[in-house]
Amino acid sequence: MAGQAQSRAELQQQEAPPWGELLSFQYFQRMCPPGAGYGYSGGSMQGMRESEFRRLGGMTYLDHAGTALFPESLLKEFTDDLSKNIYGNPHSQNISSKLTYDTIEHVRYRILQHFNTTAEDYTIIFTSGSTAALKLVAETFPWIPEGSGHPSSRFCYLADNHTSVVGMRGITAAINVLSVPVKPKEMLLSEKNRVPAEEQNCTTPHLFCYPAQSNFSGTKYPLSWIQEIKSGKLCPIKMPGKWFVLLDAASYVSTSPLDLTVHQPDFIPISFYKIFGFPTGLGALLVNNQIAPFLRKSYFGGGTAAGYLAGEEFYSPRPSVADRFEDGTISFLDIIALKHGFDALERLTGGMENIKHHTFALSHYTYTVLSTLKYSNGAPVVHIYSDSDFSSPDVQGPIINFNVLDENGDVIGYSQVDKLASLYNIHVRTGCFCNTGACQQHLRLSNEDVKRNLQAGHVCGDDIDIIDGRPTGSVRISFGYMSTFEDAQTFLKFIIATRLSESDFKFPSQMTITQSVESPIQNDHTANNNAKKFSLKTIISDTGHCNNSSAALKTPETSRTVVSESAIPEYRSGRKPITVTNIYLYPIKSCSAFEVSEWPVGNQGLLYDRSWMVVNQNGVCISQKQEPRLCLVHPLIDLEQNIMVIKAEGMDPISLPLEENTGREIQIGQSKVCAHRVQTYDCGERIAEWFSELLGRQCRLIRQSSDLKRNANQKHEKGQATTVSLSLVNEAQYLLINTASILQLKEQITERLEEPLQTEELIQRFRANIVISGTESFEEEEWAEISIGTLCFQVVGPCNRCQIICIDPQTGQRNKEFLQTLSSTRGRKTKFGIYLMNQSLCSSLPNILSVGSQVLPVLKEDREIQSPLSNEEKTSG
Repeated sequence: MAGQAQSRAELQQQEAPPWGELLSFQYFQRMCPPGAGYGYSGGSMQGMRESEFRRLGGMTYLDHAGTALFPESLLKEFTDDLSKNIYGNPHSQNISSKLTYDTIEHVRYRILQHFNTTAEDYTIIFTSGSTAALKLVAETFPWIPEGSGHPSSRFCYLADNHTSVVGMRGITAAINVLSVPVKPKEMLLSEKNRVPAEEQNCTTPHLFCYPAQSNFSGTKYPLSWIQEIKSGKLCPIKMPGKWFVLLDAASYVSTSPLDLTVHQPDFIPISFYKIFGFPTGLGALLVNNQIAPFLRKSYFGGGTAAGYLAGEEFYSPRPSVADRFEDGTISFLDIIALKHGFDALERLTGGMENIKHHTFALSHYTYTVLSTLKYSNGAPVVHIYSDSDFSSPDVQGPIINFNVLDENGDVIGYSQVDKLASLYNIHVRTGCFCNTGACQQHLRLSNEDVKRNLQAGHVCGDDIDIIDGRPTGSVRISFGYMSTFEDAQTFLKFIIATRLSESDFKFPSQMTITQSVESPIQNDHTANNNAKKFSLKTIISDTGHCNNSSAALKTPETSRTVVSESAIPEYRSGRKPITVTNIYLYPIKSCSAFEVSEWPVGNQGLLYDRSWMVVNQNGVCISQKQEPRLCLVHPLIDLEQNIMVIKAEGMDPISLPLEENTGREIQIGQSKVCAHRVQTYDCGERIAEWFSELLGRQCRLIRQSSDLKRNANQKHEKGQATTVSLSLVNEAQYLLINTASILQLKEQITERLEEPLQTEELIQRFRANIVISGTESFEEEEWAEISIGTLCFQVVGPCNRCQIICIDPQTGQRNKEFLQTLSSTRGRKTKFGIYLMNQSLCSSLPNILSVGSQVLPVLKEDREIQSPLSNEEKTSG
């Protein structure tokens, strides 16, 4: 954390013409338009950050539209409240339950007060979030379906709406109610849809849903639409009947006041974590009391019935609207936390109007500077997707959506921008933000484009950012009430540093992450291990890693001596043969490498490769992304003594047995690696205390259970699905890199670093299992299969790199230049190395991978290897 803070301090100190003035606080102040104002009267922004959000350290958090961050005082006051009071189930009648009920009612009034309304006009129905509130409306609205003998209802929604709004059409379709999307520009012409006077007496209920603020672009749609639609002045479509309005306010109310005395929609769904950051999983539906009596509910849960009979169709609901619709026991402790959320927000900011002005000042400034950034040829650095010019907080929220462009105007994929931003410890959001309609509108994607992208393998939330040269999504930054000028400044410096000439703006190339990391121990275990003698047959049979059944590994139906029909053997007459130069395994995921000269191969890859991993107190894997000091942990496998020894500077070595069955009862648990569930067991208190002392945080070491293997479906060259048995790796059984590719990249990095770089260091950064001596850089990307000695491997695809390659494996320091250079030299992608999986292993002979073995590649017909589909960026771990 201290290193992150240092890196941000270094960023803030860098200032050089012509950007110096643009990035100064004085320029920011001069640029503040009417309706904008920075900070709050109660104290300085820096003071708030230090007292309430110290955990941010050097982080620049720019995803407030995703969730707000809670202040520390909110959590303290809430826990103090819980420690001093007993809150019982509000459905009981005892004293503690009465306290809970009364407190909840107080919170209801506090929410109504926040929106400047009263219980006479609106009812608060607590839900699990705004999505549940929307679903509740869809299920209970008094729809009239098609074919009922009466004019039928319509569900109408603005195309620029969250997925949860559009998803309501699944419920309406099931009851034969038609849904109609409306584009924003069509609403401007909606007066033409006014029905004739003779049809205005029709009472068929229709529902129109639109967002007060687009979660994609920050556009604020007119709140005046509410009354105009309800009065019939505006009609989303030409359809006689009575229009009701649902205003999706989840994004809007996080930074803007909503006055329900002035604007009175029929339904307002909200999520409280968008406002306070805590609690999560709690929202509400504000229902206009005029429509509430007409809502129809079929299911009744605990607490909603005034009385019912179990043996007869008799049920009488409670008279209160809230009681009638809040099925079961509501999340009463979370609701009590809301009181402290309102208190903290009022104390820190003075109210939503101040937050509106503060956040708009930051977004207006950032938008202005971004819009001015140009390459030397005059081309813009970013394309901003906006329906406004950020001139007023009444039409624009604190959201900026954009894509970064290169000098030729081509989009740089959002996943690449996200990876580079992470190097600067900047947190952004990428993709389509659960708003396909706005994404299509701004990126000019047709319905056919979206369907083709889906067929090409792109799904919401993945990192496939460019298809056929066109973006599939974008980058979004958003500001919140605790955002500062320094957040905006750091983000702008990041864009300038990574896109514009270094002569215009230059950043320090290296920054320390660890507070105090001494030089690691010498890697003397390699030679020692290489000298060891071991019986491979004994090892394989004892550990069960040899493939004696087809269940663990389903391979393509080809013999090892037969080349697949689509592959082309590569003949290398007159060229130096390719050989294996290094073999590495990583017994503990994300820790240091263990180099060997030969090693047994099993059905999960190299024996003991990534069989263990370090997890936090919640059982979540800790990698070098969160804890760079893991690279200074050196595991050594001693096959003679059948133990793993773990070393680290300043710590006594510790060992644990390689056998799983140590005579004690093992508790099997579940963990996750890249969305795959894995069965693991804990390695005990002694090793947990060792790692906790080393890392200065509570953590444990767990091991994958051999009884319950992790299988994953992978697509290889011909698109055929293969079931592969994996260890705790992220993506595939092996990762191979080519020394020729390393040398080409080394030349580029050395030129930019202006200092020498050892080839061995660069190899270690890429955390490969197999290093080969290819003669042509990146020739490995043209291979479909390879054989090494008696072993055959299928190429799965390229490895997309993340920020772990920026961490020096010898010191724990991070240098952004490595990933930035890789991205710039490889056409804005970060592919380096290829994933491999076993073809059929021989069950009668030892399968051994050895340094010096010849590598025989087989070319593929299509020279573009498709990357394995994944929802997150892969690293070798």
